[in-house]
Amino acid sequence: MAPKRGGKVVTQTKKKPEKVVNPLFEKRPKLFGIGGALPPKRDLHRFVKWPHVVRIQRKRRILKQRLKVPPALNQFTKTLDKNLATSLFKMLLKYRPEDKAAKKERLLKRAQSEAEGKTSEVKKPIVVKYGLNHVTYLIEQNKAQLVVIAHDVDPIELVVWLPALCRKMEIPYCIVKGKSRLGAIVHKKTAAVLCLTTVKNEDKLEFSKILEAIKANFNDKYDEYRKKWGGGIMGSKSQAKTKAKEKVLAKEAAQRMS
Repeated sequence: MAPKRGGKVVTQTKKKPEKVVNPLFEKRPKLFGIGGALPPKRDLHRFVKWPHVVRIQRKRRILKQRLKVPPALNQFTKTLDKNLATSLFKMLLKYRPEDKAAKKERLLKRAQSEAEGKTSEVKKPIVVKYGLNHVTYLIEQNKAQLVVIAHDVDPIELVVWLPALCRKMEIPYCIVKGKSRLGAIVHKKTAAVLCLTTVKNEDKLEFSKILEAIKANFNDKYDEYRKKWGGGIMGSKSQAKTKAKEKVLAKEAAQRMS
């Protein structure tokens, strides 16, 4: 008989080197069953039932992105840049009004001097003015030199007309982040508006530089901001849908042309 073709060729297999097991380190795999080892920590962020206040904040933020925001409200998203804001707040901190304890001490000293028969001339201190009605009166009387508005006043209707009034009276104004930051300057929880009527002679040069920068960022760009709408940013899913529709329409238009 002829030898069979296509027989299996026996090849020598290389023996794998055996792993050397260290007897000191015993392999003990974890068992995550009932009564076993604790499972590793997972990110359960999406499954957390957040407090009602937090949910409202997040929904409001998304709504502000989705809905079209008119220019009068959209201008409050354009705030002062960080470097200029820090120099402005340093300036404002120099002119902080006195707190209750300092006022009490000053009045006591004044009463003691009056009781002794001394008459002391009291100079009006240069301080930051606050309070919406008071600041509005100062703007109308053209006494204000700089108006600082908070971006997160609620309801926003309280201050939405202030930029237009400042521009009409040709008074520099700026919008900064945080009504709480403004409130801290005047010893309050929050403040919607602050105002400077004058500064000391040693601060006039620095103050003039700040005013120039603020005018360039806000007063000169008022007409630009007055026409610019905000919002209208849709979610990732709806953006993908609109892109797909546009592609289909572009394809159909190309076919018609050909």
